[in-house]
Amino acid sequence: MIRSELVQRIADENPHLYHRDVERIVNTIFEEIIRAMEAGNRVELRGFGAFSVKRRDARIGRNPRTGDAVSVEAKAVPFFKTGKQLRERLNGGSE
Repeated sequence: MIRSELVQRIADENPHLYHRDVERIVNTIFEEIIRAMEAGNRVELRGFGAFSVKRRDARIGRNPRTGDAVSVEAKAVPFFKTGKQLRERLNGGSE
């Protein structure tokens, strides 16, 4: 599902809301998650999962084509850990 499909589905299920308002709500939610992660905070949506940022240290890597050593800079990478309810629904409640 892409963002526009999510907006459309929410708008269809809530005919009392204008499409532009639903789009603004969805964009605001995503933007707030991004802002929190930029600040180094963890965002937890109970039952769904938690978004966090992990830091990767600088290291020496290898170019897969040539095998030459390559310097890889330190970086921040987004990380998502599923919540218990989501895992259970995906696995048919077998956990």
